[in-house]
This record gives sequence, structure tokens and C-alpha cells, in this order.
Amino acid sequence: MSSTSLPFSMSSPKQQTLFITSLIILWYSTNIGVLLLNKFLLSNYGFAFPIFLTMCHMSACAVLSYISIVFMKVVPYQRIKSRSQFFRIATLSVVFCASVVGGNISLRYLPVSFNQAVGATTPFFTALFAYLMTLKREAWITYACLVPVVGGVIIASGGEPSFHLYGFIMCIGATAARAFKSVLQGVLLSSEGEKLNSMNLMLYMSPIAVLVLLPAAIVMEPNVMEATVALAVKHKFMWILLLINSTMAYGANLCNFLVTKHTSALTLQVLGNAKGAVAVVISILLFRNPVTFIGIAGYSMTVMGVVAYGEAKRRHK
Repeated sequence: MSSTSLPFSMSSPKQQTLFITSLIILWYSTNIGVLLLNKFLLSNYGFAFPIFLTMCHMSACAVLSYISIVFMKVVPYQRIKSRSQFFRIATLSVVFCASVVGGNISLRYLPVSFNQAVGATTPFFTALFAYLMTLKREAWITYACLVPVVGGVIIASGGEPSFHLYGFIMCIGATAARAFKSVLQGVLLSSEGEKLNSMNLMLYMSPIAVLVLLPAAIVMEPNVMEATVALAVKHKFMWILLLINSTMAYGANLCNFLVTKHTSALTLQVLGNAKGAVAVVISILLFRNPVTFIGIAGYSMTVMGVVAYGEAKRRHK
């Protein structure tokens, strides 16, 4: 009996390790892939329509979330229980739209390396909004760790040869909106009866986001359809790139959920810190954007500050 059960007991942990490793590789691939493909489409490919691109992402998330949850049952389906809960989700969706659109606009003007440096300041804005909205205070050492986070971006900004003020403002706005959304989500969906897992939240947020982005794209990007068709005629892989990019956007959200579920939120945070550095290296190799020693030093300081901040929060929970 023991001899027959031994191979199973040995293979099970190996299979679990292989599954988690594969999941992390997929998480890196989708997150970095959608970031680099966004940059390629918006800056190098001539597809200068960040609002429409975000709408494509949200449309893919809406369709694929429905298929994954309702038909494939990847996670249990959770219903909206009240009108107030719906309005809370709609509020989150609008803030989420602002963060994604702002991030995509910034990619038109800034290199991925600098975009990631600014995006790394998310903990600073999260701590700020958490205090303003909930009066929640952290230990002083936790706030002290935010000094190099902000200081690093200031240094990186001074040493960035491709600095663009409008792109920088949009990137800061996107980072702040992303942090605001995470704090707002905790406040609006804090009751046990109204909590939704991230996949069900995406299922409801995505269609609302499409409805918000559609009129915005029509007003602010009026020639998007004719320009897209013209690009598709000129570049035969245009529609395939858009489809892959939009599918990757959903895959990134799905992998975020699965990595958190099978590991922990702390693991996701650590992976996120490393992801920024990996994305920076790959983008520099691909897009050949110039970097300076001051810029690298500033970004390194920011990443170290983020790591220290996460460790300080964990110890003082």
C-alpha cells in the first residue's frame, strides 16, 4: 500500500510547484506583454488612439469574463445584490477607466522604463488616499519608506532624456487613479455581503467601462475607425495585434487573480516589484530608448523604497 502511494505523494508537490511556476511565467508574460504591445501600438505603429485601445481591452475583458465565469465556471458566479452595490461598482469602473486611459496616453509620450518608474509610486498614493478617506494611519517607519519611493522618481525625472511634461502628468494621474481605485474598492465593497472577488468585479466593471469609453472615443478620437481601417489595409496584422493585445489585457487580470489565489497577495506584490524591473530591461532592449545613470539610479531607489515599504507594512500589521 505504501509503495503504491509513494509515487503519488512525491509527484503531487512537484505538480503543484510546476503549476505555480507556469502560472507565474504566464503572469509575467501577459503583464509585460500587454505593456510592451501597448507601447508598440501607440508610439511605434501609428495607432494613436489610447481611449479606443482601452475600450478594446474592456470589451475583451467583458466577453472573456462572461465565458470564464458563466460557462467555464473558473470561479463561482456572484450576483449584484442591491442597486447601491451596482452604483459602487460603476464608480469603481469610471475610476478604473481613468487609470487605464491615463496610462495608455502616457505611453504615447514616455518610454516604458520611465512609465514604470512613475508607476512604482503607487504605494505612496495608496497610503495618501487611505489616510484621507479612512483616516487609517500606518507606523512611522512605513511612511519613512515612502520617501525614497517619491525621491527616486524625482531623480529619475531629472535624468530622463525623453521626459515629456504632458506624458508625465498623465502617468502620475493614472498612478493616482489606480491607487484611488484600490482604496475605494476596500471602502465601497467592505461589507461581507457585498464583497466580490476580482474576477466577478471585472465581469461587472468591464461592460460599464465600455459604455463610458465609447462616447469618449467618439468625441475625443472622432477619426478612430477610418484611421484603424487605413492602418489595417496598410498593415495586414493590425487586427491580429489588436486581438492579441486585448486578450492579453484580460489574461493579465486573470493571472493576477490566480497567482493571488494559489500563492498570496504578498507574493504578487514581490513579483510586481520585479516585473517593473524586467519590463524596463526588455523595453530598453526592444525600443532602444536612451537611459542615463541618473535615471537608472532614481528608478532603483524607487524600487528599493517600494520593497522596504511592503516589508514595513508586513511587519507592522
